[in-house]
Amino acid sequence: MYAPISTVSHRIVCLASVLCVATLFAASVDAQERNRTPVIGTQVEMSQWSDPLEALGTLRADESVTISATVTEMVETVNFRSGDEVAAGDLLIQLADGEEQAQLRSAQAQRDERQNALSRATQMQSRNLGSRADVEDNQAQLRQIEAQIDEIDARLMDHKIRAPFSGVIGFRNISPGTLVTPGDELTTLDKLDVVKLDFSVPESFLSTLERGQQIVATTAAYDEQTFSGEVTSIGTRIDPTTRSVMIRAEIDNPDRLLRPGMLMITTLERQVRDALVVPESVLIPRGERQYVLVIDSADDNRIEQREVSIGERRVGQVEITGGVTEDELLVSHGVQRVREGDQVELLGIADDETSIREILQRHRADEDDT
Repeated sequence: MYAPISTVSHRIVCLASVLCVATLFAASVDAQERNRTPVIGTQVEMSQWSDPLEALGTLRADESVTISATVTEMVETVNFRSGDEVAAGDLLIQLADGEEQAQLRSAQAQRDERQNALSRATQMQSRNLGSRADVEDNQAQLRQIEAQIDEIDARLMDHKIRAPFSGVIGFRNISPGTLVTPGDELTTLDKLDVVKLDFSVPESFLSTLERGQQIVATTAAYDEQTFSGEVTSIGTRIDPTTRSVMIRAEIDNPDRLLRPGMLMITTLERQVRDALVVPESVLIPRGERQYVLVIDSADDNRIEQREVSIGERRVGQVEITGGVTEDELLVSHGVQRVREGDQVELLGIADDETSIREILQRHRADEDDT
């Protein structure tokens, strides 16, 4: 049997009504989703934190020396070029030593003669044909000539100017044939694989200073590069004029980028500790109080405004001492567009691996696809 036309029509009308309601509900949901304010979030992280102290410092070579002669003599050979790296003991400059070499040969011949004389005297004594006194006299004469040989060898060493340690040679200021005298600057030698950074801090910070503290330094020569080091020494005296204490840190310099005399901006990391850290962009200041917007993912990304207490600040970051816990999600971009109780559209979470630009580009790509 067939249902009456009126019944069929009624069913069609009911079905159409259901479809319409469903469509309107879906449209309403879509509209609600579209009306949500898009934001970018960030997570509260536990990170190492310190109280930074900035100062200006000057670099020094780990080891530094001015190479000079100790005798007056002509330069015979120069075995380096400006900027060469040399090893400890390398012969840098040979001074003329012909006179000393002749004296050495003469003394060596006398030593051979004295050794022969001592040998004969010893044989004569063993046969009871010579006295003990003759043997002792020859022994004394042999020691005397050996001492003269040692003296000549020492003078010859003064004619060989060697590198006292491994390092980088400075400018070459001499040529073969140059007459040098004691005190003349022949070149310089600096050990640069490690450099020393000297800087001063006010005496009021003395109680927070200790050996082993980390420093970060920058220089105008390398704008985008930072250099890390460690405090190795704290001065034993306070400057009575500036009321400051000198600090020395060491910085590894394997690429020889840093040079003695450079001016560096130094940041000393004091009172290192673990702390909750967030970007400064999450803070909402109101008078002397600070607030953040917490995204409650369990409540469909609903916003909760919460007061927090803050500690120290550094560039782009702030220490949180109360009000939030680790791994909570906060609004970092879009803070001014949302209020407590709003539901937001979370575009992404900015962190060390994902930048804000990447999140926005990905969101635009998703919109283009739809």
